[in-house]
Amino acid sequence: MHGQRSHDRGCRLAAACPRRAGRSSSQRLLSLASRARPRPSPPGVSAGEIRALLSRHGLLARRDLGQSFLVDEGVAARLVEFAGVSGQDLVIEIGTGLGILTRALAARAKRVLTIEVDAGLVRVLRSEQLLPQNVELLHADALEIDLTQLAQAAGDPARVVANLPYAVASPLLRRLLEARRELVDWSVLLQREVAERLLARPGTREYGSLSVLHQLCVTVTRGPDLPPRCFFPAPRVVSRFVRLIPLKAPILVPAELCEVERLTRAAFGQRRKTLVNALRGGLEPPPSTETLLRVLADLGIDAHTRAEKLAPERFVALVRTLRRVPTAVAAAGSA
Repeated sequence: MHGQRSHDRGCRLAAACPRRAGRSSSQRLLSLASRARPRPSPPGVSAGEIRALLSRHGLLARRDLGQSFLVDEGVAARLVEFAGVSGQDLVIEIGTGLGILTRALAARAKRVLTIEVDAGLVRVLRSEQLLPQNVELLHADALEIDLTQLAQAAGDPARVVANLPYAVASPLLRRLLEARRELVDWSVLLQREVAERLLARPGTREYGSLSVLHQLCVTVTRGPDLPPRCFFPAPRVVSRFVRLIPLKAPILVPAELCEVERLTRAAFGQRRKTLVNALRGGLEPPPSTETLLRVLADLGIDAHTRAEKLAPERFVALVRTLRRVPTAVAAAGSA
């Protein structure tokens, strides 16, 4: 994970992420491996131990994949507790890394299916036997996996827990929304600024398409903040853990997710413009000004309003009303 520089402050778990001096070998990390049911282990590993282990396999942390490994088992255990993982759960983990969070999940869950895109890390995890017996490691790209089918094939209600690389957080969050009917919930580590967007209210600078889509589909619970020193390599931003639980009776039906996403992307793509001008510039083919003014009038929306002023449910109403206008249907469906 990586992002813009931020101050290392405001972390409720900061005390659990002490700065550690390097040690002489990678044995501390390797001792975390167990082929039996996971057993309690010391609180964490150092950056030096991670470097040594990666070096043994000719590897470095890959910035192109946004790799940033959690280094504290105490923090990992608290995250798993916040995620509500229990002994009957199947957990799908996105991003195995070096297995610190995976081990904490395995200690609480019935089964863990963990997905890792980096072939080098998969090789390390398997050759060093870093994963417990109730963990299945899948070498794959989570962006290319059908998470709905994966959850269905697993046979048990699934929870997702993930340390999402910042660069792909938004598309992975979108994939999780698509699979929401097959998931109990999902708990993810995100850049704090992204997490704040999920909870942002109308009229704020953070409010946007991501806010609208999630507030229509899930309940978002804010979890702990983690400072950069909880990871190696240390990102330049604070991370936040959040838990997302699908709404039991969402006003947005599954088939409308894509339509609302297209509309909100157009509406917030030029957020300083009025909603009419933003939609005319963002939808393709653009609906006429007359059509948009008529639709807004039917919904009681001021023609001069901006997208950031509309509550999430108003975007659903806007999609449904535009769908009844022949020229606007094509625009909303092809943007």
